[in-house]
Amino acid sequence: MRADRTASDGSPYPDRSRPSFEHDVRAMFTHIAHRYDWFDHVVSFGQDYLWRPRALWALDRFRARRAVRRVLDIGCGPGELTSLAARQFPGSEVVGVDFTGAMVERAAHRSDRGRFGRRLEFGRGSAMHLPFRSGSFDVVMSAFVVRNLVDLGLAFRELRRVLAPGGTLLTLEITEPESPRFRSTFHAYFDRVVPWLGAAVHSAGPYRYLPESLRSLPDRAAMLELLRSSGFGRSLADPLSLGIVTAYLAEADGGPGRD
Repeated sequence: MRADRTASDGSPYPDRSRPSFEHDVRAMFTHIAHRYDWFDHVVSFGQDYLWRPRALWALDRFRARRAVRRVLDIGCGPGELTSLAARQFPGSEVVGVDFTGAMVERAAHRSDRGRFGRRLEFGRGSAMHLPFRSGSFDVVMSAFVVRNLVDLGLAFRELRRVLAPGGTLLTLEITEPESPRFRSTFHAYFDRVVPWLGAAVHSAGPYRYLPESLRSLPDRAAMLELLRSSGFGRSLADPLSLGIVTAYLAEADGGPGRD
């Protein structure tokens, strides 16, 4: 690794302790934008095809019975969750934003504009400073994003700001497995094999950063407490696939609640 910012193959390696962390995360995702989705399919053994739909099903069970007119996908990457949300909420306007231009371009290129038309949009935007008016979305969601944010509390308050009262937040993230025995197997693969596979495709830095980013996240209980302190009321953590990932769901304060 050179200067704590690149791996031996020259790929970016974000260091959370550096002032340049947010810039380095952007550089990392720019570097892997063209291979991000297929590499994730490979290293997850195809499980990521299931995690996003299952998280949306959990969202449907959790959210209050209210119309969904606008949906925002934060850190949309190549747009997989954004397109699924457009199918999940027919007739709703769905906006995907990412602070990496290369990801926005890939999402726009891959999206089914013929099917969704103008109600599916992509643009640049950061979870830390969103270019939207307060209360302008009924659902805000993200997949595998929050571990890359420099200030999680600030980000959650910003997501709460753009949610209408009673709106729903969905955050899907990699987490520690619940079983201690399975946790050791998970880390043997996640901490060693995944970075080795990343190096094989000249992306050693991003996939060495991946297990470190997991260690920076609060545990499930602390994450729920952080959501509550950021303006969310009713909340829950829904572990999937033995806890490899967790769907966090939270309702913005000020809503009517469920019937």
